[in-house]
Amino acid sequence: MSGLAPSISRRPATDMTWWDAIRFCNEASALAGLPAAYTLENGEVVWHPERPGYRLPTEAEWEHACRAGTSGPCYGDLGKVAWTAADCVGSPQIVGLKRPNTFGLFDTLGNTWEWCWDFLDPARYGEYRVFRGGGFADEAWSVRASVRRGGAPDMHHEDVGFRIARGAVAGGDMVQGWSARTDRERAQMPGPRPAGWTPRRIKAPEAL
Repeated sequence: MSGLAPSISRRPATDMTWWDAIRFCNEASALAGLPAAYTLENGEVVWHPERPGYRLPTEAEWEHACRAGTSGPCYGDLGKVAWTAADCVGSPQIVGLKRPNTFGLFDTLGNTWEWCWDFLDPARYGEYRVFRGGGFADEAWSVRASVRRGGAPDMHHEDVGFRIARGAVAGGDMVQGWSARTDRERAQMPGPRPAGWTPRRIKAPEAL
């Protein structure tokens, strides 16, 4: 970010697709001399949990980091910890202007939604991935630690970005609240889909 004004360099990166986030993680791992957490196999991204590179958090990791030991819908007075529609701002704000949670993390609620690793619901939404946290234009009811939304992995929007994690974890098919086996089972669930629902299959980029 050298050469940029401090006010620009401190704004969260937004308008980012899930694929952009995956690429960023692999590039960050390469720059740090770490084995990449992700590889592309048969047109799909494969996470190698045993590798110590940078990666997206699972939903469970994201929620743990957001809640920071609290149990309510948010980790403090929403007006003091999060940028929401109540602030009447038209774009993501500089990080650190609101209060952090008890883990010292800023803007885990409000300002921008953040991509996670997990699928939203493979049985209903195919390849859609989860984003969490709420954005600067969202009402208070949508800016809570438990709210989950998602979109196609090539979707991008002015209030969607990401937060990264790093480190190898154990668990194989069940890792940090995420299960590859459960995803496969949900994707194969029989029965009618919700009225008006249209499956959408996303063609993966050829390389990361």
